[in-house]
Amino acid sequence: MRRVLSLLAALTLAASQGPATAPPKATVNPAAQADCVFCRIVAGTAPSRKVYEDQYVLAFWDIRPRAKVHLLVIPKQHVASLKELDDLSVEARAALLSACVKVAREQGILDEGFRVITNTGKDASQSVFHLHFHVVGGEKLREDAITKDPTKTP
Repeated sequence: MRRVLSLLAALTLAASQGPATAPPKATVNPAAQADCVFCRIVAGTAPSRKVYEDQYVLAFWDIRPRAKVHLLVIPKQHVASLKELDDLSVEARAALLSACVKVAREQGILDEGFRVITNTGKDASQSVFHLHFHVVGGEKLREDAITKDPTKTP
């Protein structure tokens, strides 16, 4: 009898809190699709070699790899760069970092080491203005990835 009463109490409490809600769905900004190659990849109107996808993120091979493994992890929702990170839901932010680890594991580079890089703005050489993380590895990477280009003067 106690078990039945406990179950009824739990059901009554759950009913009073309203129906359970599904996690928020990530959305793609339709206005960004026309001029953003990554939004077109998310929409399926531009080609890519996908390696991972969930409701928030997409991961695919970089078309100009700089390492044996060079993947891009992007949010499905358009945000231009890391500066706009707060425009993404907490779930999407967590999914981005989690996806970086997942693809590193799937590509066999988790244990030996990998690098996650994002470029924010023109001075950081951001070339596609849709937030993306480069996941690179599969070989020994250069130790110093931030040395200033010696051919440029300040």
